[in-house]
Amino acid sequence: MKKIILDTNIFVSAILGPSGASRIVLRDCLKEKFLPLMGEALFREYEDLLQREHIFAGCVLDKDERNLLLDAFLSTCEWVTVYYRWRPNLRDEADNHLVELAVAGGADYLVTHNIKDFINPELHFPAVKIIDPVTFLKEI
Repeated sequence: MKKIILDTNIFVSAILGPSGASRIVLRDCLKEKFLPLMGEALFREYEDLLQREHIFAGCVLDKDERNLLLDAFLSTCEWVTVYYRWRPNLRDEADNHLVELAVAGGADYLVTHNIKDFINPELHFPAVKIIDPVTFLKEI
């Protein structure tokens, strides 16, 4: 089973969009076709994001339903403790934790809409493929 990191922007896109690749990837995680990895920093990012009501203004799911969906997603995740901070020094400092989680958990893919934020890091980890959801679904 492929281990993946699901960036928060994929989760939000899956919730807000009526269809699309992000929703398929999330659904496939819930069906346990992939093994999503979760760590402390990413978990806190998910929780923080779901509290921002302005992001979900047009969402068909209310706050409780979004939290239930997150709980269901988390039940499929493997918890990974990051013991070593690699600091790949990405363009967006806030994304470094995703690469650290991917390395610590042995992820095959980091699925994100923000591929540009992962270009030209100071540290390269070729075992982790950084990919958008459409390309990911075509590859697997």
